[in-house]
This record gives sequence, structure tokens and C-alpha cells, in this order.
Amino acid sequence: MKPIKLYLSTLCLLGFTLSSCNNDLTEKIYSEVTEDSYAFTEAYKAIGVAYANMRSLISHTHYYMAQESTADGIVMPANASGWDDGGIYKRMHLHTWNSENPQINNMWNTFYTGVINANRVIDQLTTGKVPPPAGVTKEALIAETRAIRAFFYWMICDNFGDAPLLTDRSEELQAKTPRKEIYQYVVKELTEAIPALSEERSTLTYGRFNKWAAKTLLANVYLNAEVYAGEAKWQECLTECNDVIASGKYQLETSSKAPFRTENQNSPEIVFAIPFDENLAGGFNVEMFSWHASLKNKFNMLDTPWGAGSAKGVPQFIDTYDPADERLGATWMIGPQFAADGVTPLKGSYDQAGKNVVLTKDLPDGLYTGEAEGYRMNKFEVKNGALASLGNDFPFFRYAQVLMMKAECLVRTGKSNEAAPLVSQVRARAFTANPAKAAVTGADLEKNSSYKYGYVENYKLVDPGNSAPVKFGRMLDELGWEFAWEGFRRRDMIRFGTYTTKSWLSHKPNGEHRTVFPLPQIAINSNPNLVQNSGY
Repeated sequence: MKPIKLYLSTLCLLGFTLSSCNNDLTEKIYSEVTEDSYAFTEAYKAIGVAYANMRSLISHTHYYMAQESTADGIVMPANASGWDDGGIYKRMHLHTWNSENPQINNMWNTFYTGVINANRVIDQLTTGKVPPPAGVTKEALIAETRAIRAFFYWMICDNFGDAPLLTDRSEELQAKTPRKEIYQYVVKELTEAIPALSEERSTLTYGRFNKWAAKTLLANVYLNAEVYAGEAKWQECLTECNDVIASGKYQLETSSKAPFRTENQNSPEIVFAIPFDENLAGGFNVEMFSWHASLKNKFNMLDTPWGAGSAKGVPQFIDTYDPADERLGATWMIGPQFAADGVTPLKGSYDQAGKNVVLTKDLPDGLYTGEAEGYRMNKFEVKNGALASLGNDFPFFRYAQVLMMKAECLVRTGKSNEAAPLVSQVRARAFTANPAKAAVTGADLEKNSSYKYGYVENYKLVDPGNSAPVKFGRMLDELGWEFAWEGFRRRDMIRFGTYTTKSWLSHKPNGEHRTVFPLPQIAINSNPNLVQNSGY
């Protein structure tokens, strides 16, 4: 992808941290090739810029771990190999992040880069600077780009709440738009775009918004409407889920591991993926920040995981699994670790130097652990001879989620008995050795969560904190077991009311305002029209 033009004035208007900037609106061109001089001949390449921007989301200092490490399933403590990094990870666990945390800056930058790219492409398509390929209408391409823009605005709405709403290529400094209006804009954009989107599920539409991916996105927006706009939209979410199901384009894999294999681009379960390639489109390296370095030899990796690794399971969450649930071992790396021969024990290098690496469940707290403490990521396949960047595509939306969204909406609208077969269907492939345990009832889904919330010191729960029952808590548990390591947990916890009310590991509630992140301080400094989110 060749650089076309960098609009420094546009970056400044949002307060991006990509480069140092002031409020000088003089356009600076950093390439000999400008938008006016470049002859666009392939619309898909122009749109691809906006899609490619999504890859940076899946990182330990970005959106991905901001969703997981601020929630109750995964934590990123320091250890003897490092991983303190000025406290940027522990602040996410403790909910003491501030407006200068890199995760927050990175989310803001990427979300608005996506919006700006989409606005530019829509303008280029509308004016004819980017002609559509043969057999494809301009309207269809614009609709697809509007869906991309809606995706990024959903991210902004979900993570920042009130924020600037840029709908064209204006260079005016923008004030914040209320969260409810951004939500309404996303719904409007998707509702208007969906009829013009392709209904095909093919190699051409893979990793792009076809009609069904856009409907799944809209279902996610409706699912969280009560959080965003104060009004529940369960029936609207159900309608979108039912449309995707009725399309017949997708189905569950028979194995819960299949959607996460290295070669997962043909999975019938993936509705929308962010494609990665270890050589051509890198950046997905979850094993590098979760795994102990010795695990390099378990998979004959060509790169070495970073130190003793950091991202690991919160013991209280691990304890919620049924021992017969095969997702436990399919999601978490557990116990003694061996080299690729399956015989040679792997050895520690720090507090366990020379000792066999045995990954244990319990953690003393969420701030500092031993090098082998904590179950590690085992969900995404790491192939033999893997590089640091994996070739697995990231399944942002799966058919399993469509079924579980429908189930949740049914539970919330008094139809738990109709929800139970859907949840049981998703569970079935995780209980192949004990099929009877896969079945749940509507009454089960209405029970309290099995999570033993509370504050932990020196491996012991010393303060239970808020012990009020979680309404439909078993449904929240089901979401946790199915979607661990997929970036859902923060949003699910907020929707179920546990994110700012419960304690886990070293985390205690730290204010309702933590349901959104602060605007980056550099954005506030760059744009006098921006006001920091309440509480920060």
C-alpha cells in the first residue's frame, strides 16, 4: 500500500498522538504521490486501507487487552522478567488508568484513523475519484465503507462515550457529541447500508462487511443499547440475529478449537474476521505476551515469547468452569510443560530457575506473580515453527456469538426456555465426553453467577465486597466460558452490571465512570473544544 497523503490538520483536530502537532491547518504532504495525482484504479484497495487499520486493535497495548485485562477473566501482572512497564497493565486491572495510558491513546488513534479513512474513501467514491470495478455499483461500495465507519464509531461509542462525530472530511475542530447520538448515528448508518451489501459468503467478501457481518455488528450495537442510550433494544437485536441465522450462511464448527486454528479462513463459523498473515500482515502475537519464554521449545517457534509472559487467567474465573468442560483445556495452558518431543521438561529462568515449568492456577494477587504462576493462553493455535506474528485470522464475530446474543435477548425478555436450546447447542461441542452436561434449562440461565467475587491477598479471598446476586448471572458465565480471549468480557460485564460493582483478585470497584475510558490528554490539549469525560 503506497502512502497517499497525511492530513496533519485532521490529525490535530482529533488530538492524535501519531505525531507532534499544533493547530496549524496548513496541509503538509509527506509523499510525492498525492490524492489528486494518484490514479485510483482499484476500489477494493482504496477500501482496504480502512480494513487494514483494524489489525492494530489486536494487541496487548491496545483495544484487545483493554477489553480483557480490565475485566475479571484475564490479568497482566508483573513478574521477575519485567512486565511492570511503568504500571500501564496493573492500572487496567485496578481501574486506575488515566488519560495518558498508552492503551487509551492507541484506541483513540486507531478508531479515528478508521473514521478518517472511511470518510475519505466515501468522498472518493462519491466524486468518482475511485471508480467501482466491473459488476459492482458505487452504491454498494459506499454502503460497505459506511459499515466500516459504523464499526469504528461503535468502538468509539463503546469505549469513550461522548466523543467527536466526524461524518465528512471537514477540518473544523469538533466538540463532543453525546453518546446516545453516536449510538443513533451507528444504527442509522448500518440500517441504511445493509440493503445494499452483498449477501454472499465467499473469498471475495471474507474479512469484509457483507450483509450478515453488518447485521451481526448491528445486533451487537442493539445488545448494548441500554448502556449506550438508556433504552433496551432486545427485540431489535433478536431480529438481526434471526436474519443471520435464517441466511444459512454460517454454522458452528464441530470442534471449539477450529475457529482459532492457524488456517481458519475457511471456517463456516466466522462471520467477520480481521485477517492476519505472519509475513504480509503481522501484529497478532497473543502468545508473545502471555507465554513463558521456554514455550518456544514446545512449538519449535522461530521467535521467543517475552520473558515469563504476563497475560494469564484470574483464578476466580478459572474456578467457574465445570471440570468436564473441554473449553477449560482448549482455552488455557495448564500444568507441566514439555518440549516438542513431549518428554523433555521445560525449565524456568527466574524465581523458578532450573526447575520444571509447571503452570499453576493460583495467583497471590494481580500485581506481581511468580514466573510459572497463572494459566496461559491456549485458545489460538500456535503452529510448529511459528513466528512472533501468528497467521491466524482473528474471528471478531462468530456464529456462536449470534446464537448467544439471541439467547441472552430471550432470557431478558422472559423466554429463558427458548434460550436454553441455543446455549445447549453452543455447549455441546465442549462436553463430548459427557454430553448430558451440555444441556441447560431456562431456569439455569436465570441463576446467579458461579463466580466467587472478592478481593484477594496472598492467594486468599479476604474481602468479598459486593456480594449481591448477578441477575441472569449464569448467562454471563456462559458468555465468559465461550468467549474468553476474544475481547468481549469488558462489554459483557458492563451490560450485566458487574464491571464497576464487583471485586476480583486485586481489583476493587473504583467508580461508575470507569464504564468508559477518558479522552487522551493530548486530544484535550490539541482541541480546545473537547471536555474530559466526567470523573477523570
